[in-house]
Amino acid sequence: ERLPAPPLFQLRDFLLVYNRMTELCFRHCVSNLNYRLLTGREETCLDSCAGKLVRSNHRLMSAYVALMPSIMQRRASDYEASTARASQNSAQAGSAAPTA
Repeated sequence: ERLPAPPLFQLRDFLLVYNRMTELCFRHCVSNLNYRLLTGREETCLDSCAGKLVRSNHRLMSAYVALMPSIMQRRASDYEASTARASQNSAQAGSAAPTA
């Protein structure tokens, strides 16, 4: 059974993160472009760099997922409060309007 394709924005975000990680680790680890293959030291550095970034991303995403319900609740409360203030202000403005 095939999984459905992810939305394009998710694919774009994934590719942006992947490309940024690749560029960062390449700049950090690869110093000599005179050879076709990576040296053992470069490979080890790249593995370590990529692993560190992937683990960091997982930790950030875990924190985001844990915090998201409280963020959404706060946004909903703020929205409800602003809507109540707006309707209260419009009611006050309507009652304060002079009659002809």
